[in-house]
Amino acid sequence: MSPPIQSWQTGSRGGEHGGLSVVIPALDDASALDRCLNALERQTLAPLEIIVVDNGSRDATAAVARRHGARLLTEPRRGIGPAAALGYDNARGQLIGRLDADSVPAPDWVARVSTAAQQPGVDAVTGTGWFYDGGLWARPVAHLYLGTYYVLCGAALGHPPLWGSNMVLRRSAWNAVRARVHVEDPEVHDDLDLAFALGPRARILVARDVRVGVSARSVRGSAQWRRRLRRAWHTLDVNWRVQAPWERWQARLQPAES
Repeated sequence: MSPPIQSWQTGSRGGEHGGLSVVIPALDDASALDRCLNALERQTLAPLEIIVVDNGSRDATAAVARRHGARLLTEPRRGIGPAAALGYDNARGQLIGRLDADSVPAPDWVARVSTAAQQPGVDAVTGTGWFYDGGLWARPVAHLYLGTYYVLCGAALGHPPLWGSNMVLRRSAWNAVRARVHVEDPEVHDDLDLAFALGPRARILVARDVRVGVSARSVRGSAQWRRRLRRAWHTLDVNWRVQAPWERWQARLQPAES
């Protein structure tokens, strides 16, 4: 019989990796959030805390968060960006993890992302995933979707992007760029915007063995694709006004000063 997993609510095991706060923005996601929090309760290494940021839900999202013992914050401004930022600002851990309400992390997710993020010089870690409700087409579509995202956005950034359904960053990195993220703009993709804010010299590690299940709802239907592509282009446009892609690549490839 395997030893019991210590409750994540105590946070007593999180100190082994500097303390990981997990931030989950949520809007009318009671059922998905319940699944996500159940998965976090089964972690082999408990996080320091779970922060659920309710973005104005009219269902039982807040009640689900309370039932699982998560810290519940409320962000009245609609949008994942403001909700995620509120969670990051209030995180107590030296590491800040981010999942979406429909993310289902494997039992070793906290252990893996914490270990990866502790490597010297790493500012953030991002992983991959699969669609758990997409049927036979789920695996190839997820591979194509995320593969395309990492390749194209990596070219636009000059370094790997972040994927908000499965990522962790150092709290010091968030504090350094907090003023540069476009929290007030509801049309940006918050994870891609944060990757831009971290700068071309940031070290973002893509950990392909750190995977989560996510719902395929975000890629179902032409309306969803149009919305995602419109926001992606807007995020690129907003950030390229600050620093053009060729300037980012030049800064990325320039040798560091001794």
